[in-house]
Amino acid sequence: MNKWLARVVIVFSGLAAALPAYGEAVAPAARVQVEGQWFDGEVQLGGTALRLNGTGVRAVAWFKGYVVGLYLPAKASTPEAVVAMAGPKRLQIRMLHTVPAEEFVKALNKGVARNSTEQEMAGLKAPLEQFARQVGALGQVRAGDVVDLDHEPGLGMAMRVNGTLRGDRVPGDDLFAAVLRSFVGDRPYDPKLKAGLLGRKA
Repeated sequence: MNKWLARVVIVFSGLAAALPAYGEAVAPAARVQVEGQWFDGEVQLGGTALRLNGTGVRAVAWFKGYVVGLYLPAKASTPEAVVAMAGPKRLQIRMLHTVPAEEFVKALNKGVARNSTEQEMAGLKAPLEQFARQVGALGQVRAGDVVDLDHEPGLGMAMRVNGTLRGDRVPGDDLFAAVLRSFVGDRPYDPKLKAGLLGRKA
């Protein structure tokens, strides 16, 4: 084997050795099925790739109301890390049953209040009222609907239903942080749901 051919073999051998590691780094995250609902392993928001951090079911006794997926720029396993993490985030809620919009708002307000201080609630009054109006305009949230609550730093929180933006963005970072705490905070809607969103076993 001449010197030139030997160099070619060495170069391509090095590339071949590097390919498995490269393939693992760019492989798309697997989709996840929960209660018949599919969650993509990865989504794009604000030009950032978000990975599915975890999923869970909101259940009261035998009744299962909806399933949730939490998307973050990087994996996180504690409530503090989830709330403090910089960058875009998404809570994706997939409805299993139809509920009146006012019930949806009532449950949200209760969860936020249980996981916020009095001072935080004072600052959340206007954002919560704006969001309540947006949800109320839906009339009801139907079985099969996909509700995305998207947060982009500097832009605030947006609600999309089945991919369509509903209402104006709620400005600021406080409302989305409060909503996150209602799912993964000290007094969450459902401890098993919290564990699932944090990627833990309940």
